[in-house]
Amino acid sequence: MNILIFSSYKDTWNSVRPEAEMFIEMANLGNNVTIVTQGKSEYVARFKANGIKVIDCYPTKKVCCNTIKTLREELSTTHYDIVYAMNSKTIPNAAFACIGFKNTKMVTYRGTVGGLYRHDPSSYLTHLHPRVDGISCVAEAVTEDVRKRVWIDLNNVVTIYKGHNIAWYQAKAISRAELNIPKDAIIVTCIANARPSKGVHVLLKSASQLSDLEELQILLIGRDMDTDANLALANASGMKDRIHFLGYRKDVPEILATSDIQVQPSVSGEGLPKTIIEAMAMAVPSIVTTTGGGKELLIDGESGYIVPVNNHTAIADKIRLLCAAKDRRKKMGLLAQQRMINEFSVQNTAQQHLDFFQTLLNNK
Repeated sequence: MNILIFSSYKDTWNSVRPEAEMFIEMANLGNNVTIVTQGKSEYVARFKANGIKVIDCYPTKKVCCNTIKTLREELSTTHYDIVYAMNSKTIPNAAFACIGFKNTKMVTYRGTVGGLYRHDPSSYLTHLHPRVDGISCVAEAVTEDVRKRVWIDLNNVVTIYKGHNIAWYQAKAISRAELNIPKDAIIVTCIANARPSKGVHVLLKSASQLSDLEELQILLIGRDMDTDANLALANASGMKDRIHFLGYRKDVPEILATSDIQVQPSVSGEGLPKTIIEAMAMAVPSIVTTTGGGKELLIDGESGYIVPVNNHTAIADKIRLLCAAKDRRKKMGLLAQQRMINEFSVQNTAQQHLDFFQTLLNNK
């Protein structure tokens, strides 16, 4: 199969690795893979080392004439079975470039819930573009949302989870002394940002029901978490001195490695939160809400806990349960790690994509 990938690899290595390694696996399985991306991306050398052709091209805007011209020249000289575009800049350019190439299937990637509407003209530049043949979604929650919006055959909108390797996420635990936290503390970590949708305020409300747990410490990692509202909730919790606003950190994996519990308290939909994946890989049990794709990663009560949205009492109850049983925390974390190995591998993801591509090609 000849596959052309159009994506950006300028982000941090850890951020782009699941996607990049999936395409390397496709090449290793005998497919001819070409990647159109920024020529100076760090991953380019690894792509080339694995026999992948790299074209130095990336759009400056959503409709970039030079980019479309470059893509059309490539499609004219080489037959591609699949063109797979991965983001809001590459999708419209790839879609316009594919016009007229009837034997090439155009596939897009969707990683978030919401923001795609039939009444929004900009949506017709991306997933609603008439040239799009199939859409790969990062989670069932995303697939359900997209199927409500698109015009194409709903069978061509599928869920394919990103693949991972737990070795990517292993890190040496930071010394608790560096965080001014007692060695024997039970650490609950929340990694997010200041958006209300992340539900940090819900976690802070739960703290008021946990103040009697003297060993409990809560770490909040992310930019702008220390809003006046959040600080007020922390001050009123009864455990003010044990709630730590750490801000943006470059050593998040090291902090997660020393944590006992990870909480994702989101109150509105998102795709597949990376923090849950990292916690699973490190065998740290997670408490997540029912919104978005996070709930799809875990088996409730076995490899983590799934609680209702915007329910601080439910979060408090699960934190208390895990604080009371070190063996439960350990077992649940190991089961989460094993689930990551069994169900969310790079090999599985690559093969599922290839199967999806072949299904599209069979639909003449």
